[in-house]
Amino acid sequence: MKKILTSFIMLIVVCSVFADDIAVTVYNSNLGVISENRTMTFEKGMHEISFKDVPSAIDRTSVRFELIDSKKHLSIVEQNYAYDLVNSSQMYQKYIDKKIELVDKNGNIFSGILLASDHDAVTLMYNGGRIKILLMNQITEVNFPVLPEGLITRPTLFWKYSSDFKGKADCNISYQTGGMNWSAEYVGLISSDDKELDISGWASINNQSGKTYNDATLKLIAGDINRAQQSRRPNPPMKMMTTAMDMESSGFEEKSFFEYHMYTLPRKATLSNNENKQISLFKPASTKAKKIFLYKPEVDNKKVEVALKFRNSKEFGLGMPLPAGRFRLFKADDDGSKILLGEDRISHTPKDEDVTIKVGYAFDLKAEHKLVNQNRVSKQVDEQEFEITLKNHKDEDVTIEIEKKLYGYWEITSSDFKYVKKDASTIKFSLNVTKNGSKTAKFIVRYTRR
Repeated sequence: MKKILTSFIMLIVVCSVFADDIAVTVYNSNLGVISENRTMTFEKGMHEISFKDVPSAIDRTSVRFELIDSKKHLSIVEQNYAYDLVNSSQMYQKYIDKKIELVDKNGNIFSGILLASDHDAVTLMYNGGRIKILLMNQITEVNFPVLPEGLITRPTLFWKYSSDFKGKADCNISYQTGGMNWSAEYVGLISSDDKELDISGWASINNQSGKTYNDATLKLIAGDINRAQQSRRPNPPMKMMTTAMDMESSGFEEKSFFEYHMYTLPRKATLSNNENKQISLFKPASTKAKKIFLYKPEVDNKKVEVALKFRNSKEFGLGMPLPAGRFRLFKADDDGSKILLGEDRISHTPKDEDVTIKVGYAFDLKAEHKLVNQNRVSKQVDEQEFEITLKNHKDEDVTIEIEKKLYGYWEITSSDFKYVKKDASTIKFSLNVTKNGSKTAKFIVRYTRR
């Protein structure tokens, strides 16, 4: 791999400022809101200042500037966002028809006017018009006299401002950025009798915004906010992602906020760019749980789902808002090793609501759904006769819940079981199946065309 050393003299003609205090709020929808307090130095009258160290994914239309001292007056009259960052390709392009200096592997120095460059070679004109082509893999060093106009080392906002004072002032700047997201990750450990569930939760925060936020106040918003559609802008380039696991915290402090829930970390945290960080969401909790079996013939005609159901309430050990996220379920073997049983995703779940985790399919339970007969009663009426057979190969009795879809205008005219109408197109009923046994449910449905 070739190594190119680029040297230049960089002149900054505007004032630069750096963050003193920063707060980061991360949403579930590729959005972060940043609030920074900075001490900045201004001149009286109309001048320009640079606001450096902003994320490359910043929504520049969302920037809000405010002086903390209300007795002073300053207004931003123009804003420009510069993101043409320094790289070797940009430097070559900016120096076309200008003088540069190259050094090859043998230490030879070539000084001349740059005519062209690409991935393979550099073309120079020197010594009164002679042309020299140097292969890129032979070049070890490139010297450019100065940083070309228009290139910067990091994304920067340039503000033109009007001020009635001269000197330092404390300012608050807030803005939105893309490339930030978070989700909840839950780990559940079920007891040996499948009746007790230990739950721990992690906030998994992904920062691809193009900026590192050091020692920030971190807030997470759980909920679905409405966002106006915007024209597409290029996403920042994806880089190798590192993972950090933060286990020092006892968890976030949760509270209702507008119609959402806010989780605030009670200490400072650093969110590095291109990093995925996990922070404990809440202290581990225990709750009652129930293993249930579900048969949905329209989903899978032969298999019976196994799921775990628990209630998110204080009465059963929880009672906290659970943000949407992935739920992994484990169980300990006799030797103590943890075995993954399955995983599912849960939606935002308020307190005092039931949570059902689809774990997988029961190995020892089989099912069959058959249309055994159908008749044309009249031009507008048809009848269909169904059978659902459940087989239990376990050494214990089980109860299996069945959800059967029925479409159009229908009524059940005959059945050998009791059912409830879950909605306009679903009936729900349960069958008890003895160990190593089977059971068949029969019913007739009448459909009317209107």
